[in-house]
Amino acid sequence: MSDGFSAELGSGGSILPPTKTTKPSPQTLTKLVKRLRALTLKLLPVEVDPKAINEPTSRIITPQVISAYRAAAGDFDEALPYCLLRARAEFMWDADHNAADYDENFGRAIACEVLARRIVHLNVPERLAAVMATRYTHIQIDGDESDPASALEMAIDSHCTIFLSSSESQDVVNSLWKGDLIQKMNDKFDVDYVSYSESQTGSFWSHVNPSRLCVPRYQNFFRIVVWLFFLVVYSQAVRQPVERLADPSYTNTMDAWEVILYVIALSTLVEDMNRLFKLLRFVTWRAFSFWNIVASVTNSLLLAAFILRMVGLHDNTDYSATLRLNSFQVLSFVAPFIWMRLITVFDGYKYVGMMQICVARMLQESSIFFALLSILALGFGQAMYALDAADGTTEAPSGVVNALVQALLQSPDFSRYASSPSGLTMYYLWNVVTVIVLLNVLISLFASAYQDVVDDAEAQYLAFFAGKTVGMIRAPDSYVYPAPFNLIETFLVSPFEYWFSEKRYAKLNRIIMSVLFFIPLTAIAFYETVFTRQENDWMTNWLHGDNEGDNAYPEARDPEVDGSDADTGLRISKVPFTELVKVFPNTAQSSEALMLEEIRGLRKQLDMVMRKIEVNGKNGGGKED
Repeated sequence: MSDGFSAELGSGGSILPPTKTTKPSPQTLTKLVKRLRALTLKLLPVEVDPKAINEPTSRIITPQVISAYRAAAGDFDEALPYCLLRARAEFMWDADHNAADYDENFGRAIACEVLARRIVHLNVPERLAAVMATRYTHIQIDGDESDPASALEMAIDSHCTIFLSSSESQDVVNSLWKGDLIQKMNDKFDVDYVSYSESQTGSFWSHVNPSRLCVPRYQNFFRIVVWLFFLVVYSQAVRQPVERLADPSYTNTMDAWEVILYVIALSTLVEDMNRLFKLLRFVTWRAFSFWNIVASVTNSLLLAAFILRMVGLHDNTDYSATLRLNSFQVLSFVAPFIWMRLITVFDGYKYVGMMQICVARMLQESSIFFALLSILALGFGQAMYALDAADGTTEAPSGVVNALVQALLQSPDFSRYASSPSGLTMYYLWNVVTVIVLLNVLISLFASAYQDVVDDAEAQYLAFFAGKTVGMIRAPDSYVYPAPFNLIETFLVSPFEYWFSEKRYAKLNRIIMSVLFFIPLTAIAFYETVFTRQENDWMTNWLHGDNEGDNAYPEARDPEVDGSDADTGLRISKVPFTELVKVFPNTAQSSEALMLEEIRGLRKQLDMVMRKIEVNGKNGGGKED
């Protein structure tokens, strides 16, 4: 290390990023990640408390350490946050696969995430979108090239709450949510993010653009409207057996509510399958969640009810009434799931989003309970069956399962085994194990999961909101037809993609979407041209004041009197702002750093005194001679 660089690191100064964007190759990026891992191993050779790493005034992640990491990236400063998050993912993999060094590797992973957040904060605002949204690839262990991902996507996949809760990450997320940043396919068929203001003139009709349906905020609103309408349709459809029972044509025709229900259900099925395919192609399995399972179950039940209904309509025998009954019975099982999915529709609101996070975390933690329950249920079920088979005769296995489930739900039937002391003893043991042991384990797991979420509620929700926003645009779609209009795209528009040129197919989609969504697009254009111009919106300026204490407002630091006090000779700034803040403590540094700085200052002063004493001593000795 040169003396100039040492002095720069010692002073805590930052190293400016290169002015030209340089995107490294996968091989170069992989080497940079390895270099950052080596640096982190040197920085944290032993176990360190993660809270000490994440503190704003951490004695570990100091300005000098941040400068060293920025210098380690060389000319690839903008790729540094992605590489640090990649190094974090590798340290977490090491922690999960090496229990002996879990705490050491977990601390190193937290350090990489904290460094990524601090380094993003030091970038100039004009380059923030490029740093967060540029997609990179690296070389995997097997030698293959990874799927492209940005720093923001990497943080979401790894659930980096520290990184995603930063103001810089949320600025980019909000820009994506509002449509200020839009996706654009480049020549390499990869996705780039560009500013929407650069692609439109600002007039009303320039905002009447079908591509605005890709914006997550408008997708979310459209989805809320469609899902509420779907709930109304479902509620009417399940009432048809009561309202039309006396109708002779009931068994031969479908009601209008049923038709609308199954059309929307088909559109939802197509949308979910399309999203599933694109997630498998463009993302990874980490993008799947509990709600993907709920959606699959809902679609399966709706499909089964529809098939039974269709078979019953074309069956002229007496069995058609049974099929119709089975269809509506299956349809009744859909109700809990579609109301459950209502949580995912309104999860953009913080209260509902936190509810969803708590539920997901509780279900994740309950995997231990269900694993133990499954093992014990198999053991006790086999024991009960063996006791029943001891006399040479057995009853249906469903009876044993029913008895075990009733006991688990705290409604045991002890009279069932009253005639068998051994069976009753085994049944007592099952009740003790499940009610006293397993259920208390489940309660403690739920309480722990809930407390973990509540203790870090803000960061958890911000990370969840980032995942929701990016997930809505991560699987790119050039032409977004929200359900149920996606059926028009699937069956009437998509076949022309193989016959038309790319330009002609784009024009066809633009015309169809402009007609279908004219009212929503007009509402979007009106909203964007009237309500989102914050610089001309008096209500926004009235309700939201500027951060006038910032460095960008020097007039707020040493103001002068105005109005009727201008001629009185009175002053506000009798003491300058710079003099006032001299007595403030330096809260940007830890107490240890402040003590070390004071010790260094005292050492310098002591050195100066000693030099003066030596000089005076020499001069005095010379005079005596």
